[in-house]
Amino acid sequence: MPGGDTIFLIGFMGSGKTTLGHALASRMPGWRFIDLDEEIERRESLSIADIFAKYGEATFREIEADTLRALATHSHPDTTLLIATGGGTPCREGAMEWMNDHGLTVLLEASADRLLHRLVQAQSQRPLLRGKTPRQIGEFIISEQQRRAVYYDKASIRFPSDLLETREEIEDTCLRFIKEYHDIRHAL
Repeated sequence: MPGGDTIFLIGFMGSGKTTLGHALASRMPGWRFIDLDEEIERRESLSIADIFAKYGEATFREIEADTLRALATHSHPDTTLLIATGGGTPCREGAMEWMNDHGLTVLLEASADRLLHRLVQAQSQRPLLRGKTPRQIGEFIISEQQRRAVYYDKASIRFPSDLLETREEIEDTCLRFIKEYHDIRHAL
Protein backbone atom coordinates (compact mmCIF):
# COMPACT_ATOMS: atom_id res chain seq x y z
CA MET A 1 0.00 0.00 0.00
CA PRO A 2 1.44 3.39 -0.89
CA GLY A 3 2.52 5.64 1.96
CA GLY A 4 2.35 9.37 2.46
CA ASP A 5 -1.29 9.40 3.59
CA THR A 6 -2.83 10.82 6.73
CA ILE A 7 -5.73 9.04 8.40
CA PHE A 8 -7.60 10.95 11.09
CA LEU A 9 -9.34 8.66 13.56
CA ILE A 10 -12.24 10.63 14.98
CA GLY A 11 -15.08 9.73 17.30
CA PHE A 12 -16.47 10.12 20.77
CA MET A 13 -14.18 9.61 23.75
CA GLY A 14 -13.91 5.89 24.44
CA SER A 15 -14.64 4.91 20.83
CA GLY A 16 -11.28 3.14 20.56
CA LYS A 17 -9.18 5.60 18.57
CA THR A 18 -6.00 5.04 20.58
CA THR A 19 -6.47 1.27 20.90
CA LEU A 20 -7.10 0.82 17.18
CA GLY A 21 -4.39 3.30 16.17
CA HIS A 22 -1.68 1.51 18.18
CA ALA A 23 -2.87 -1.88 16.92
CA LEU A 24 -2.88 -0.82 13.26
CA ALA A 25 0.55 0.83 13.44
CA SER A 26 2.05 -2.30 14.99
CA ARG A 27 0.68 -4.44 12.14
CA MET A 28 1.32 -2.19 9.14
CA PRO A 29 4.89 -1.41 8.05
CA GLY A 30 5.19 2.26 7.19
CA TRP A 31 2.26 3.29 9.38
CA ARG A 32 2.98 5.62 12.32
CA PHE A 33 0.48 6.26 15.09
CA ILE A 34 0.18 9.58 16.92
CA ASP A 35 -2.28 10.20 19.73
CA LEU A 36 -3.09 13.91 19.57
CA ASP A 37 -3.64 14.19 23.34
CA GLU A 38 -0.27 12.57 24.06
CA GLU A 39 1.43 14.91 21.58
CA ILE A 40 -0.20 17.94 23.24
CA GLU A 41 0.97 16.76 26.66
CA ARG A 42 4.50 16.28 25.33
CA ARG A 43 4.60 19.72 23.67
CA GLU A 44 3.00 21.60 26.58
CA SER A 45 4.71 19.61 29.38
CA LEU A 46 1.30 19.42 31.08
CA SER A 47 -1.38 16.75 31.28
CA ILE A 48 -4.64 17.36 29.42
CA ALA A 49 -6.39 17.63 32.79
CA ASP A 50 -3.89 20.28 33.91
CA ILE A 51 -4.32 22.25 30.68
CA PHE A 52 -8.11 22.21 31.17
CA ALA A 53 -7.75 23.26 34.83
CA LYS A 54 -5.17 25.96 34.21
CA TYR A 55 -6.38 27.48 30.93
CA GLY A 56 -9.91 26.17 30.29
CA GLU A 57 -11.42 24.26 27.40
CA ALA A 58 -11.27 27.13 24.87
CA THR A 59 -7.49 27.49 25.20
CA PHE A 60 -7.09 23.71 25.12
CA ARG A 61 -9.02 23.58 21.82
CA GLU A 62 -6.70 26.24 20.32
CA ILE A 63 -3.62 24.26 21.39
CA GLU A 64 -5.25 21.11 20.01
CA ALA A 65 -5.97 22.71 16.61
CA ASP A 66 -2.43 24.10 16.32
CA THR A 67 -0.87 20.75 17.24
CA LEU A 68 -3.08 18.83 14.79
CA ARG A 69 -2.19 21.14 11.90
CA ALA A 70 1.52 20.94 12.70
CA LEU A 71 1.41 17.14 12.72
CA ALA A 72 -0.65 16.67 9.59
CA THR A 73 1.19 19.20 7.44
CA HIS A 74 4.66 17.88 8.26
CA SER A 75 6.00 15.95 5.28
CA HIS A 76 6.04 12.16 5.72
CA PRO A 77 6.36 10.91 2.12
CA ASP A 78 6.84 7.22 2.90
CA THR A 79 4.69 7.02 6.00
CA THR A 80 0.97 6.70 6.55
CA LEU A 81 0.17 8.78 9.61
CA LEU A 82 -2.65 7.59 11.84
CA ILE A 83 -3.69 10.49 14.06
CA ALA A 84 -6.16 9.80 16.86
CA THR A 85 -7.93 13.06 17.58
CA GLY A 86 -9.69 13.98 20.77
CA GLY A 87 -13.44 13.44 20.78
CA GLY A 88 -14.06 17.19 20.54
CA THR A 89 -11.37 17.94 17.96
CA PRO A 90 -13.75 17.74 14.96
CA CYS A 91 -16.22 20.10 16.66
CA ARG A 92 -14.15 23.24 16.26
CA GLU A 93 -15.44 25.36 13.38
CA GLY A 94 -13.76 24.31 10.13
CA ALA A 95 -11.89 21.36 11.71
CA MET A 96 -13.65 18.61 9.74
CA GLU A 97 -13.27 20.46 6.49
CA TRP A 98 -9.57 20.94 7.19
CA MET A 99 -9.05 17.27 8.10
CA ASN A 100 -11.00 16.12 5.03
CA ASP A 101 -8.79 18.35 2.86
CA HIS A 102 -5.61 16.90 4.42
CA GLY A 103 -6.42 13.22 4.73
CA LEU A 104 -9.02 10.54 5.25
CA THR A 105 -11.36 11.01 8.21
CA VAL A 106 -12.61 7.80 9.78
CA LEU A 107 -15.40 8.02 12.34
CA LEU A 108 -15.10 5.21 14.88
CA GLU A 109 -18.56 4.33 16.14
CA ALA A 110 -19.14 2.43 19.35
CA SER A 111 -22.54 1.78 20.90
CA ALA A 112 -23.68 3.92 23.83
CA ASP A 113 -23.47 0.87 26.13
CA ARG A 114 -19.88 0.15 25.08
CA LEU A 115 -18.92 3.82 25.48
CA LEU A 116 -20.49 3.92 28.94
CA HIS A 117 -18.59 0.80 30.01
CA ARG A 118 -15.26 2.14 28.72
CA LEU A 119 -15.75 5.67 30.09
CA VAL A 120 -16.80 4.60 33.57
CA GLN A 121 -13.59 2.54 33.73
CA ALA A 122 -11.42 5.46 32.56
CA GLN A 123 -13.35 8.30 34.21
CA SER A 124 -10.41 9.63 36.24
CA GLN A 125 -8.44 10.21 33.02
CA ARG A 126 -11.22 12.25 31.38
CA PRO A 127 -11.50 15.88 32.54
CA LEU A 128 -15.02 16.28 31.14
CA LEU A 129 -16.26 13.30 33.20
CA ARG A 130 -14.77 14.11 36.59
CA GLY A 131 -17.30 13.87 39.42
CA LYS A 132 -20.06 12.37 37.28
CA THR A 133 -22.04 9.27 38.28
CA PRO A 134 -22.41 6.44 35.73
CA ARG A 135 -25.95 7.68 35.03
CA GLN A 136 -24.67 11.22 34.41
CA ILE A 137 -21.96 9.84 32.12
CA GLY A 138 -24.64 7.97 30.15
CA GLU A 139 -26.67 11.17 29.81
CA PHE A 140 -23.51 13.06 28.82
CA ILE A 141 -22.76 10.48 26.09
CA ILE A 142 -26.23 10.82 24.59
CA SER A 143 -26.38 14.62 24.69
CA GLU A 144 -22.81 15.14 23.44
CA GLN A 145 -23.19 12.61 20.62
CA GLN A 146 -26.30 14.46 19.48
CA ARG A 147 -24.49 17.80 19.66
CA ARG A 148 -21.43 16.48 17.84
CA ALA A 149 -23.32 14.56 15.14
CA VAL A 150 -23.30 17.52 12.75
CA TYR A 151 -19.48 17.40 12.79
CA TYR A 152 -19.00 13.63 12.95
CA ASP A 153 -21.35 13.20 9.99
CA LYS A 154 -18.75 14.93 7.79
CA ALA A 155 -16.35 11.97 8.14
CA SER A 156 -15.21 10.29 4.95
CA ILE A 157 -16.13 6.86 6.28
CA ARG A 158 -17.71 5.26 9.36
CA PHE A 159 -16.19 2.24 11.02
CA PRO A 160 -17.65 0.13 13.88
CA SER A 161 -15.46 0.03 16.99
CA ASP A 162 -17.38 -1.98 19.59
CA LEU A 163 -15.08 -4.98 19.28
CA LEU A 164 -11.77 -3.81 20.73
CA GLU A 165 -11.81 -5.51 24.13
CA THR A 166 -9.82 -8.73 23.58
CA ARG A 167 -6.77 -9.56 21.47
CA GLU A 168 -8.94 -11.53 19.09
CA GLU A 169 -11.42 -8.68 18.69
CA ILE A 170 -8.61 -6.20 18.10
CA GLU A 171 -7.02 -8.48 15.50
CA ASP A 172 -10.34 -8.97 13.67
CA THR A 173 -11.10 -5.25 13.79
CA CYS A 174 -7.64 -4.41 12.42
CA LEU A 175 -8.07 -6.85 9.55
CA ARG A 176 -11.48 -5.33 8.68
CA PHE A 177 -10.05 -1.80 8.87
CA ILE A 178 -7.05 -2.64 6.65
CA LYS A 179 -9.31 -4.32 4.09
CA GLU A 180 -11.69 -1.34 4.03
CA TYR A 181 -8.80 1.12 3.76
CA HIS A 182 -7.25 -0.93 0.95
CA ASP A 183 -10.60 -0.98 -0.90
CA ILE A 184 -10.98 2.79 -0.54
CA ARG A 185 -7.42 3.44 -1.76
CA HIS A 186 -8.02 1.30 -4.85
CA ALA A 187 -11.32 3.02 -5.58
CA LEU A 188 -9.64 6.47 -5.72
